[in-house]
Amino acid sequence: MLSQEADLDVLAEVERADDVLPAVARTRPHVVVLDPMLDGDIRIEELCLQLREPGILILIDRDLLNGVSLALVRLAPRVGFIATDASPADLAEAVRQLAQGAAVMDAAVAVAALRATENPLTDREAEVLRLVTTGATAQEIARKLNLTPGTVRNYLSHILTKTSARSRIEAVRKAQEAGWI
Repeated sequence: MLSQEADLDVLAEVERADDVLPAVARTRPHVVVLDPMLDGDIRIEELCLQLREPGILILIDRDLLNGVSLALVRLAPRVGFIATDASPADLAEAVRQLAQGAAVMDAAVAVAALRATENPLTDREAEVLRLVTTGATAQEIARKLNLTPGTVRNYLSHILTKTSARSRIEAVRKAQEAGWI
């Protein structure tokens, strides 16, 4: 769709989040349009921090607005947000505005950002909790992260306290709804 705009050039399209950085290094775009649902190991927040040069336009599903990361919103105007159901004309205009250094933020995303809370989890706690979402046991998480099972249980205890959750499942739900993982 963007390639049909006379003043916009699509330099690359990727299928996986891990392909974004090499594509950006190869093509040096002014704006990167990111879909948070891209497959891959890299998280959108980490990707935005690694992409220093181009503006980044993140497509946000309106049903997932509770997951808007306050850390990402603070990267504005370099990082912009637009709903996945935006019109093609609005998407093209958002790319143009971001390329010019203007802030781009869908109104619903702005409201969600105002309601967002700071992530209380450390990077390691978030990593442990993301592994919990895969159904991994404390022993499996320990092996994957080169920790002892006792250390993993300590992390899980801290996570439950910080999320005010009574179980791992509740902690995962709360962290996902808040956009912390």
